[in-house]
Amino acid sequence: AELAKIVNRSAKILRIECAPEGAMEIASRSRGTPRIANRLLRRVRDYAEVQGDGAITHAIARFALDCLEIDPLGLDLMDRKYLSVMIEKFGGGPVGIETMSAALSEERGTLEDVHEPYLLQEGFIQRTPRGRVATPRAFTHLGLKVLREGGPQGDLF
Repeated sequence: AELAKIVNRSAKILRIECAPEGAMEIASRSRGTPRIANRLLRRVRDYAEVQGDGAITHAIARFALDCLEIDPLGLDLMDRKYLSVMIEKFGGGPVGIETMSAALSEERGTLEDVHEPYLLQEGFIQRTPRGRVATPRAFTHLGLKVLREGGPQGDLF
């Protein structure tokens, strides 16, 4: 709700007509971050001007954010790719950051500073002494069957 107020305020400053439901949709996919909310507002505005009459409705916001591949929980394409690589190539982990970096062709710093904080905060991954591990929430979000708690090899004892 607080983030929706920020989106509405920014819309007024940018002279964008934005319905409250449209602002809520943008806010809900903004990872709780005003900077991201403002960036998404500008992207949705561009879409609304090209595909609609310039006004941001709930339907326009939802469709534009879907086109940008930002899901309802705020995960973007790279976040989902991170999770799917961890699960499909490495059995959900544990997997080291260097291995993930190589598998994704992405710099370690980008993964650690941009993608992992939100994935950790939202409970999609955990950091363990042995490496990163996908949580059951990551499996269900991607529509995959959750592996046993012990991982692909099961528990040791």
